[in-house]
Amino acid sequence: MEIPNQIEETIVRKFNRPIWSKFLKGIKEYDLIQENDKIAVCISGGKDSMLMAKCMQRMQRYSKFPFEVIFLVMNPGYNERNKQKIIENAELLGIPIQMFEAKIFDYVVNIQQNPCYLCARMRRGHLYKTAQDLGCNKIALGHHFDDVIETILMGMLYGSQIQTMMPKIHSENFENMQLIRPLYLVRESDIIAWQVYHQLEFIQCACRFTENYMIDENGGNHSKRQEIKELLQQLRKISPAIDKNIFRSVENVNLKTIISYHLGNEYHHFLDDYDKGVTNHGTKSGEGR
Repeated sequence: MEIPNQIEETIVRKFNRPIWSKFLKGIKEYDLIQENDKIAVCISGGKDSMLMAKCMQRMQRYSKFPFEVIFLVMNPGYNERNKQKIIENAELLGIPIQMFEAKIFDYVVNIQQNPCYLCARMRRGHLYKTAQDLGCNKIALGHHFDDVIETILMGMLYGSQIQTMMPKIHSENFENMQLIRPLYLVRESDIIAWQVYHQLEFIQCACRFTENYMIDENGGNHSKRQEIKELLQQLRKISPAIDKNIFRSVENVNLKTIISYHLGNEYHHFLDDYDKGVTNHGTKSGEGR
């Protein structure tokens, strides 16, 4: 059996409560991994995906049931410095990566409208396709707890909708493929603490668009997600529980108090059954208030 390195050991010892325990809780609570799964652990080169890879490697090594992992790195067009940094970090962390080429940056660099959205969709498609060709039935991405609550707020404030980033989803375009998010309950601040503790340096987005992205005179980058991050920082000063409250708000949805909602192609409105004195769910309107 492969001997875990010192960096991996700190995940289950020094960072057991904030990282390892929450990683395992997310796996169990959302049933992310089953026996005989073959999972492509997708590594972008950032802190989140690198930590996820170490956690997945650790779990697979000592799991009570068999499953396979492949540590998949897509090179969408990184410059040589960033590409080499990913390779060096993988060696330092003891992660046996498989890298494949995809010239996505060449395509999106001249796109004027929503280049990041297009890039993300293209990268996701390439990851699904490559993982499927390798015999995998799942891909794992490094989204964490902060990504989840930021997505909830972004949907409300900028998208006029209530939605969240799900812990796992079925692919609509790749048959029998699923996407899982093993770091779903791990906070970004704890990932940063792990990174700082080991003095690790990881790449950021590293695409040509963000390499040349102009910041404003106040140091902002006009990103909607960055605006949400700053808003959350202010809200945390008022209430330390704000993150948990936002997260739990999408777990405790009372459909009797919702004006309208849709489930797939089905649209429901509270007026549908209002005059009957009955809600869509068969209870008298006003009950339980």
